[in-house]
Amino acid sequence: MNRLTFPLLKSLLVASLALCATAAGAATPAAVAKADPAKGGTLYDAGDAARGLPACVSCHGAAGNSSIVANPKLAGQFEAYTHKQLVDFTTPNRQQPVMSTYAKMLTEDDKRNIAAYLAVQKPKAGAAKNKDTVELGRKIYRGGIAEKGVAACASCHGATAGGIPAQYPRLSGQHQDYTYAQLDAFKTGTRKNSAQMTTLTQRMSPEEMKAVADYIAGLK
Repeated sequence: MNRLTFPLLKSLLVASLALCATAAGAATPAAVAKADPAKGGTLYDAGDAARGLPACVSCHGAAGNSSIVANPKLAGQFEAYTHKQLVDFTTPNRQQPVMSTYAKMLTEDDKRNIAAYLAVQKPKAGAAKNKDTVELGRKIYRGGIAEKGVAACASCHGATAGGIPAQYPRLSGQHQDYTYAQLDAFKTGTRKNSAQMTTLTQRMSPEEMKAVADYIAGLK
């Protein structure tokens, strides 16, 4: 009897293992290639003429340290955040004539590689410029505006605006003009990729937004 059933049991076992392996393979998502900072750096510095892609460095500066106040400093920004913004530029939630055009020309690997490159660059410090509003900016950043229901910026972005990876961006040292422009874009609805920021900025005056933007520029 054992001699008769053993081959059958063996066949059933082999078939069962094969089915399990097939099911596991079907349930496993396709592997995502690891981001390559070196490739991202090449694209950032030189662009890709064959695809009509300009070099990012021309607007965002060497190693992501923009010297143009209207263009953000990107050095040291969290990889996940930069990648998300590049994706968002291809959607109605964040439209900007220049960036939306170029973001749509980037592949998913391009976006991930550029984000990985910028994440490992060393950011240069900024400085607050308006001594008359720095105290107001400090109060808003650290304590919010209780009477308006505006939470402290530090509660999400950290005491020195270092941010929280994969949740809230690094803000320290950012150009005042750029930060204010983004706060205003959230307030007016031209930037729609953060419901939280839209709600908070709608409760702030332009003066309050300018003060906190200037204060953030001096954090490090």
